[in-house]
Amino acid sequence: MTDTDPLIVSALLDAETQAELDAQRRRLFPSKRLVVGAHLTLFHALPGGRADEVIAALDELAARPPIAGRVRAPFALGRGVAYRIEAPGLDAVHAAIARRFAGDLTRQDSRRPHHHVTVQNKVDPETAKATLADLVASHAPYPATVTGLALWRYRGGPWESVREFPFRGEG
Repeated sequence: MTDTDPLIVSALLDAETQAELDAQRRRLFPSKRLVVGAHLTLFHALPGGRADEVIAALDELAARPPIAGRVRAPFALGRGVAYRIEAPGLDAVHAAIARRFAGDLTRQDSRRPHHHVTVQNKVDPETAKATLADLVASHAPYPATVTGLALWRYRGGPWESVREFPFRGEG
């Protein structure tokens, strides 16, 4: 039987950046709503029935080298806070996946990506505003590296890891 739950594609970050963003997310996210760690989502709902094709596409894209980036200033989400992630090479990865699955993209996934990692969400606006002020006051942009891609299945809240695709640096 084919599993049709949606597929999520996220970018893998270098261990140090991931650890820092995970720590902030654990500290700032409401614990009852914390079902996944910090993540940079590229696609929220690729077709679950096309998993083999998605895996093949991600494996092909993993031939590229890691992508240099920066963790930029935090910004408001209304009821949360996220960090902008500047990684120009990630736009090409997103575009390649979008072209391959163009007929199956949701409206959200077909938009131009604004790469970010959410560290707080689903809080009242006043809490989010205070968090943003604290994070802006202490943040200095720092380098980060996108080291690969990860594939997940959305299970109605939790995500189930399917496979990781580390960038191999071949092309």
